[in-house]
Amino acid sequence: MERVRLAVVGQGYFAQVAILPAFAYAENCALTALFSDDPGKQQELRKRYHVEHALSYSEYDEFLRSGAVDAVYLALPNDMHCEYTVRAARAGVHVLCEKPMAVSSEECERMIRACDEAHVKLMVAYRLHFEEANLSTLEMLKKGELGTPRYFLSAFSLQVKQGNIRTQSERGGGPLFDIGVYCINASRYLFGAEPVEVMAAQATRPDDERFREVPEQVSAIMSFPEQRLATFTCGFGAVDEGFYDVVCSEGRVRLDPAYEYAIGLHQQVTRADGKSKTKDFKKRDQIAAELVYFANCLLNDQTPEPSGWEGLADLRVIEAIQESSRTGQRVPVKAIEREVR
Repeated sequence: MERVRLAVVGQGYFAQVAILPAFAYAENCALTALFSDDPGKQQELRKRYHVEHALSYSEYDEFLRSGAVDAVYLALPNDMHCEYTVRAARAGVHVLCEKPMAVSSEECERMIRACDEAHVKLMVAYRLHFEEANLSTLEMLKKGELGTPRYFLSAFSLQVKQGNIRTQSERGGGPLFDIGVYCINASRYLFGAEPVEVMAAQATRPDDERFREVPEQVSAIMSFPEQRLATFTCGFGAVDEGFYDVVCSEGRVRLDPAYEYAIGLHQQVTRADGKSKTKDFKKRDQIAAELVYFANCLLNDQTPEPSGWEGLADLRVIEAIQESSRTGQRVPVKAIEREVR
């Protein structure tokens, strides 16, 4: 079987516990290289996963130009996504980039433009687009089995440790970028539409050192076409939580948990007559499914979805929420036109 050669760039927690192990279940992918500026990580991970190349970030451009890999999986801090995507594109290498795609819509546009000009493919790693419970919920809504979706509710929270990169504003930290993006993206794909306006509020805790640079939690209401609403709260100072409800004209579907990758997900469907059914979805390797799909797109010269445009759409919403938090006013969401100049 032909396999796509990938380099994983960045060896933080998620890369080590989820991305690197997933290659064992992605039959059309070959883990060919890894990048880290930590020599200990380089050698340990190279040996554990039998990786041919273990390199530092300073070797990135030269190695990509060597032709030794076909694509990179960027698992870097959020503020590094744009730079490393553009550099990969200039080397003629395809990009699978973790979410959020970047720290601004302007950076997203630069990434899309660079990949278009270099004729390389760009995909954003929205793993839940390949997860069975979410796909089942989406199919149910598309078929109209519960009538017309009317509103979406979600919460996603965890306790972040002091000093964690997630608390550093300049690195693209904060609950909105880190976990709120899941709620935003879920509402968009479940409604099959883009929000037109947002209203937001945020809470900070100045007596808590963790939240000197980023808010503790953010809540937002997103207005969608056809008088639909999506509401969510995301936070770094509360117990682990992660669910969503889609309430429709003839019933409701709830995923709880909805956003996890380390455990199975649970779906509950309740109809207007009160009848309810539940289904447990066993843990599956979401990253492996994502890798297989991305590699197939490269091997068959197909445009991957979720593409950079999906990442840009979420950043437009995040920026509108940030502005609304600052001003206390409703803020329109800039529409996506699939042409970046």
